[in-house]
Amino acid sequence: MKVSIIGQGYVGLTISMFAGRTLSVVGLDKNPTIVRDLNRGISHIEGVSSNELNRLIQSGNYIATTDETEISDSDVIVIAVPTPLTADRKPDLKYLDAACKTIGENLNKQALIINESTSYPGTLRNYIKPAIEKYSKTRINHFYSISPERVDPGRDDYNQENTPRLFAGLGSEATEKTREFYANFCNRLVEVSSPEVAEAAKLFENTFRQVNIALVNEFAQIAHALGISVHETIDAANTKPYGFMKFSPSAGVGGHCIPVDPTYLAAVAEEHGAPATFIRLANKVNLEMSNYVVDRVEAENEGTLQGKRVLVVGVAYKPNVADVRETAAELVIEHLRRRGAVVSWHDEVVGTWNGEKSVALIDADISIVVTKHDDVNEVDILASAPYVFDTTGKVPGAKGL
Repeated sequence: MKVSIIGQGYVGLTISMFAGRTLSVVGLDKNPTIVRDLNRGISHIEGVSSNELNRLIQSGNYIATTDETEISDSDVIVIAVPTPLTADRKPDLKYLDAACKTIGENLNKQALIINESTSYPGTLRNYIKPAIEKYSKTRINHFYSISPERVDPGRDDYNQENTPRLFAGLGSEATEKTREFYANFCNRLVEVSSPEVAEAAKLFENTFRQVNIALVNEFAQIAHALGISVHETIDAANTKPYGFMKFSPSAGVGGHCIPVDPTYLAAVAEEHGAPATFIRLANKVNLEMSNYVVDRVEAENEGTLQGKRVLVVGVAYKPNVADVRETAAELVIEHLRRRGAVVSWHDEVVGTWNGEKSVALIDADISIVVTKHDDVNEVDILASAPYVFDTTGKVPGAKGL
């Protein structure tokens, strides 16, 4: 069985590594630098080691390519491309459309086409299938299915083998073929009644997190106004053994999923005349959290940030990964610069970002901790500036939420 996986980012490369243990995999990506490094055995994401990648290459079960014609004789094609938001925060399916075009123009035999990219309910049935048929040179009756990705960069307790996988096909034959494919590397397969259920479940998983993060971020503001510790209060509530799930406040939310997926759900809900009040409000609260943080820092520094050297510590969206997609640090930096601060950032895990490089953890007037990597010492953070504001709750002795 030949498997082609379109997109070799966090999702696509992870799937490639697990599928490649028993199947022949072609990893298609438009970025020639990524493809070159992958074929040299150099991994660019957390969760896939270069040693693992090298073993797979040497086994002959994996090759990366920019050549779209390499997918022409595939038995299975997995779509694993980004589904971001536009500048005005609406669903953006341009990468998904490009993947459909690639498949339609190059695949010349009947195959199983699986979408792992996150999108609104109805995407497989009403967008992907018609798009591939539109771009195809000849009429081929492919099998179509959905199995939304569940990849959490940086964690080692759950992976593609032990994370339950939702799936559904357009028709029973597509569903069964999807089961057979994922059974090669997934321990628990959960079939649902339709692709729309699988698509909606993925969105709701992350909407649940978005809403609860917004709630705890709003509670952080309430706790500060009341003069009590938000972290102590949350820990106290967490002693209840039922009916409570702990979330922690932050400068906002980041990553591909939580800031993005709920907007896809809200958009399709509103198209069908259903309210998305909680979702829209939660998104608003989380987006405004960065401004609240800067307000706090400004108020506690003589009411002005003009000309002050501000060091943002940690620009990745979560600890111990280099992923900066939708990072809250970007909004924090934007608000700081609008108020006249001279901003630099320290994050050796990321290294280079937005044309800037990580600087040393020293010599600032103000330091703001947005993301705390394990290898960054709390003592060094406290020594980096006379005033340190910590949004993570992980730096004892700093000011914070």
